[in-house]
Amino acid sequence: MMDEQKSEDLLSIQDLLSICISKWYWIAVSIVTALVVATLYILTTPPTYTRSASLLIKNDQKGNSGAGDLSSAFSDMGIFKSNSNVNNELLSIQSPSLMLEVVKRLHLETAYYENNLMYDKTLYGTNLPIYVKYNNMPDDASASFDIILDGNRCTLTNFVYDDNKRSIRNTDDIICNLDQETNTPIGKLSVCKSIFYNKKLDNETIIVKKSPTIAVTSLYNKALSVSLLNKDATVLSLSIKDNSVQRADDILNTLVSVYNENWIKDKNQLAIATSNFINERLSLIEKELGDVDKDISSFKSEHLLPDVQEASKMYMTTANDVNNQLVQLKTQQYISKYIKNYLVSDINNNKLLPQISGVNNQSIENQITDYNTKVLEYNNLMSNSSPSNPLVIDLNKAIIAMRGAIISSIDNQLININQQIKALEGSENEMKSKIAANPSQAKYLLSVERQQKVKEALYIYLLQKREENELTQAFTAYNTRVITPPMGLEIPTAPRKAIIFLAALIIGLIVPVALIYIHEITNNKLRGKADVESMKMPFVGEIPFVGKKKKTLIRRNLIINEEKKRLLVVKQGSRNMINEAFRIVRTNIEFMIGGSKSTNNVLMTTSINPSSGKTFITMNTAASFAIKGSKVILIDLDLRKPALSDTFNNVGYGIADYLSDKITNYQEVIQPHEYIDNLDLIRVGTIPPNPTELLYKDKLKNMIDELRSQYDYIFLDCPPIEIVADASIINKHVDMTLFIARAGLFDKRLLPMIDEFYTDRKYKNMALILNGTDIIGSKYGYNKYGYMQYGYGHKAYGYNVEEEDEE
Repeated sequence: MMDEQKSEDLLSIQDLLSICISKWYWIAVSIVTALVVATLYILTTPPTYTRSASLLIKNDQKGNSGAGDLSSAFSDMGIFKSNSNVNNELLSIQSPSLMLEVVKRLHLETAYYENNLMYDKTLYGTNLPIYVKYNNMPDDASASFDIILDGNRCTLTNFVYDDNKRSIRNTDDIICNLDQETNTPIGKLSVCKSIFYNKKLDNETIIVKKSPTIAVTSLYNKALSVSLLNKDATVLSLSIKDNSVQRADDILNTLVSVYNENWIKDKNQLAIATSNFINERLSLIEKELGDVDKDISSFKSEHLLPDVQEASKMYMTTANDVNNQLVQLKTQQYISKYIKNYLVSDINNNKLLPQISGVNNQSIENQITDYNTKVLEYNNLMSNSSPSNPLVIDLNKAIIAMRGAIISSIDNQLININQQIKALEGSENEMKSKIAANPSQAKYLLSVERQQKVKEALYIYLLQKREENELTQAFTAYNTRVITPPMGLEIPTAPRKAIIFLAALIIGLIVPVALIYIHEITNNKLRGKADVESMKMPFVGEIPFVGKKKKTLIRRNLIINEEKKRLLVVKQGSRNMINEAFRIVRTNIEFMIGGSKSTNNVLMTTSINPSSGKTFITMNTAASFAIKGSKVILIDLDLRKPALSDTFNNVGYGIADYLSDKITNYQEVIQPHEYIDNLDLIRVGTIPPNPTELLYKDKLKNMIDELRSQYDYIFLDCPPIEIVADASIINKHVDMTLFIARAGLFDKRLLPMIDEFYTDRKYKNMALILNGTDIIGSKYGYNKYGYMQYGYGHKAYGYNVEEEDEE
């Protein structure tokens, strides 16, 4: 069962292939048309080039960005500690904000084209002789116009302008000088010479198109492709497609530069915030320190005070130790209070804390470092997102929690410092009580000098931290290194000619094949023997369609002779395809009626459709019997449309005249065929007004009965059935009914009705002949089930299937 199914499927493919081969000219036209369309598409499509670059993202464990050994020297100061995540950088480099900056720097919102026949050629870089400067043109506006250069002058025309407020269409010409601002319908602008200006494009039209900046940014962002070359490496591959090689290279180079600048700016945010804080505090402390120095100098000058420490050297040594400790504690207390006030103030929310180690508490310093890291992450996320983002909300909560933890730690630190200060101050008071002999001025000087030392220590500390911070900024190098600069093939990557031509070839082949297939499966017309194999009616044979060009003749009698020759294709000694087909039909008829000695030798031909070839089949079947040596007569009984009689000059009397009693002897209208021996004809003669009544007469039956004894075969060419009653009347006098069905004309949905005629015996001994089947190698064609099945069409037998006799 499976083998039968596979065989049937294979046969269907062979059928479709054979039909396609027979209609090869349509496929050829389709392929040629598709190739022409593909060629026009290639010629009218601007070439697109692909340029690529490789970028290394540095990702050292200690964040070494090119500082060398300095990274280890300053690692204890919190410098050089940031690492880069290559996946984050991959997403960052595709950010629309970066491409927007690239578009603005390269002025990509304005494009220039040279007007060519097939497509507008892109002008950029060394190919661009001029550029346009707009005066306050909105970023979201689109405009275009044409420039025709003429030396140092140019003509502007075909202005188009669109934005949210107005739309302008103007074709007036404006003549202006280069490098000079000019009023135009779309606003003030200047056409300026570029450094590549030359007169090569004089009198040529340059098309200028200004697009909205956001739209251009989106366009180039889509054209950009960034990918990770290897999962184990930190190398990114950047590629972009563009109509200009120079522009593509500039976009990639500028994109890398903008990315590096933004990276440096981002990494220096902490250093910049620290620098601003240190400078602010230095300015304030410098002023306070100057005031203290001035106060001490004025007091000593006014009161002529001696050196207090010399007066009480023994006690002052101890006091100095206590004082030094108080200085350190006061410094820690000052820094701690400042940080706490900085954190408590609402205006400093989400701002970086100064990274200075003055609290003498490693835990608090680590908390400040973590807090600054979170703030940086929060600010970076906010720049590309919104406050409603869940990640932003989570980060904000974490920052608030960390701020509270730092404040709590500082409060604990202040409590500890206050306790130590209180203890030291108690010791200091004890020392002061022991210096009872010192004047009150000495006490004042000690207090002022203490302030001086505190401010001086703080001033030196901040100066040191400022230098460290400057070193941090100085040694922050780029995060990337270009491994491969923008490069690529100089040949276009689109349109891809080979693929387009291949697609055109496939489409040109598939479309007609699909149409042929659809036509075949939706075709209700009879195609060949395969459509009638299931019928109960006997099948006599099929006659292939062999077309032949008609010769153009002038003289009427020559035209008539040519029609006779065209209708009569069966010839003595001919072994071409059509003759062999009629020989098969003749053999099958002889078998069905019992041979030439049988008395059942009256055959009528009929059909349902006009133009089914009934007359053609009748004439040539009769001729095939005559050529064999049988005596045959052919009678045209289509009294309404005598096609057979017209072919042989229906002039004079015929069977209609005999039946209407115009002549008494039918022998008078018997006419021998001029080309075929043993073949006689009876034409219609005068077309009667009452053919049905004439056919009812006994004269027809008597004539046929007499002719039975005179001829071996009698062929009656009858009208189509179901149109007039003539065929049914004539069928009473015949022995066999040959039903003609023409392929491509007969609706195969009527086959059950014809088969019902056979089972109901409505017509005597019905048999089917197919006419006009295609000569194709399919189950619907003549080769499979007709003449070719018997092997006559192969060149090995000495002739070809398309061989015709020359006349």
